[in-house]
Amino acid sequence: MTARAAALAAPVLTRRIAPRAKARPVIVRGGDRWLVFTVAALVTISVVMVFNTSYFFAGERFGDPLHVFKKHLASIALGGLACFVASRLRSATYERLAYPALALVAVLLIAVLIPGVGIVRGGARRWIGLGFINLQPSELAKIVAVLYLAHSMVRKGPRLATFALGVLPHVIVTGALAGLVAQEPDFGTAALLGITLFAMLFAGGVRWRHLLLPVLPIVPLAAWAVASSPYRLRRVLVFLDPWQHSRDAGFQLVQSFLAFGSGGIFGAGLGESKQKMFYLPEAHTDFIFSVIGEELGLVGALVVVGLFAVLAVRGLRVALRHPTTFGQLVAFGTTTVLVLQAGINMAVVLGLLPTKGLALPFVSYGGSAMIGAMAALGVLIALSRESG
Repeated sequence: MTARAAALAAPVLTRRIAPRAKARPVIVRGGDRWLVFTVAALVTISVVMVFNTSYFFAGERFGDPLHVFKKHLASIALGGLACFVASRLRSATYERLAYPALALVAVLLIAVLIPGVGIVRGGARRWIGLGFINLQPSELAKIVAVLYLAHSMVRKGPRLATFALGVLPHVIVTGALAGLVAQEPDFGTAALLGITLFAMLFAGGVRWRHLLLPVLPIVPLAAWAVASSPYRLRRVLVFLDPWQHSRDAGFQLVQSFLAFGSGGIFGAGLGESKQKMFYLPEAHTDFIFSVIGEELGLVGALVVVGLFAVLAVRGLRVALRHPTTFGQLVAFGTTTVLVLQAGINMAVVLGLLPTKGLALPFVSYGGSAMIGAMAALGVLIALSRESG
């Protein structure tokens, strides 16, 4: 191995941020309490706001004002169990499970597209019924993609310096997962997988010019995909000027703007939202941040942003301090998925990005989304126990 190849094999997290980091033995300690406290605060906000936003909706739709809230509590309980189990595993176990988990998720993503197997809601086929819960395989795909990329990049070592072996296989595999997710359709998660791929390749030490090569054909393909689909084109036009479509396709975004505008700096008061009264669609799911802005104002919204900032800092701290390259990459990728999804969700409800259909992690209502986010937290806690 040449000196240049050896340098490129080391992750960017070590080469650029902590250049003196050396391999250390893995020692298990207590988990990062800041991670636990931060997510506990987000889940507490979630409990309050989901009850608050779903009470009248559930009463009208299901005849039981607490129907959605009770399901949300069950999801949090299952997510807590998933977090506990994930937090007790060693990084070596995650490394062994990476490829089998990838194969399982690929099968589930194919199965969900089969009529009679996948459950259709709102024109999207994203769920598989398991009786007590509807599983959304795309939620599993996020963390499994991170495990696969970390494991594969570690195995390749200095070969990451080449495009054919270091970049192309990862683009093909992750692109296949994203393509299956896009068929549901779930373009938000597909885009999230793509961004995570490039972030992890960068963290793994891949050359910039090698990262740019796959992007060149993606831009015209994305433009063609938007232009050739009236549905996608309409979304872009609504994003550019939602007020011109305020009575149809832009209604949800306009109501989100009204919610934030009504909240001002300190908010209208907890429970005082008017937009949740059947004006703002998906107020308890994708657009729950809008109601937080209305009831708790700019101050409440900034608290939520601040909690995700703490999550980002502590997650990156785990990545920098973990003694193995695999652990560093998994911690970086998991933190990227959680924080990036939160950023996209908040940008969407503020009109900074076209509507994506991504939940706000740890806050929005959604069984698979909550369980998936809590499992990802468990992975971070497990890695923090080995990081010192």
